[in-house]
Formats: sequence, structure tokens, C-alpha cells
Amino acid sequence: MKKIILLAFIITFVSCKKEAEKNYGQPKQDDTAVTVSGQELFEGKGTCNACHLPDQKVIGPSIAEIANTYKEKKGSIVSFLKEESEPIVDPSQYEVMKTNFAITKLMSNEELKAIEDYIYSFSK
Repeated sequence: MKKIILLAFIITFVSCKKEAEKNYGQPKQDDTAVTVSGQELFEGKGTCNACHLPDQKVIGPSIAEIANTYKEKKGSIVSFLKEESEPIVDPSQYEVMKTNFAITKLMSNEELKAIEDYIYSFSK
């Protein structure tokens, strides 16, 4: 019985060592991460399209207006969505937008950058 346990231990140790050697020097990949487009985030998780449409003002300014204004003034949409910078498009609607910071502050930098890239796709 002791030989069987010892043999099982050796097999386990050797197989683990080979797996560790195989990945040495390579970055660990997270296979659970899913890439989501800025549009999917904008329309889904971010619920941004409830107030912003591509070419017309609804509650908030249009996506095109946001894109053009931030581009012209060299602002950072990501910083705004993190509530780290002041609004530059329509400051009068800032109080309405504040409720959405609870959502955007929970997003990763990559997600916020994807939303920013999506918005900039509407610029002239």
C-alpha cells in the first residue's frame, strides 16, 4: 500500500513539474476574459444609449457631439466617466449624468477605453 501511495505522489509531482516548466517565462493567460466591444458596453452594461443617441440630443448630447467636443478640446472621456474631470460638452446635464457614475466607476480601464473608442468613431 505504501508503494502505491509513493508511486501516486511521484507521478503527481512529476506531472506538475512538467506543466510548470512548459509555461515558464510566458505570461499567464486568463481564458475567462471576454472581449466586449465599446458599442456593446455603451448599449448594454453602461446603459448609455438611454440618454445618448448617435446623431440627436435626447436627455444628453448626441454621441457625435460628445466625440467632436472631446476631440476638439483634447479631453478624456475615460477621465470623465471615472468622475475625475469636469464635463465639457453639456455641463447643465451633469447632475443627470452623476447617477451613471455608479456604473462607469465599476468598469475596468479597458472597458472605459472601449466606450471612448466607440464614441470617437462618431467624430468627423
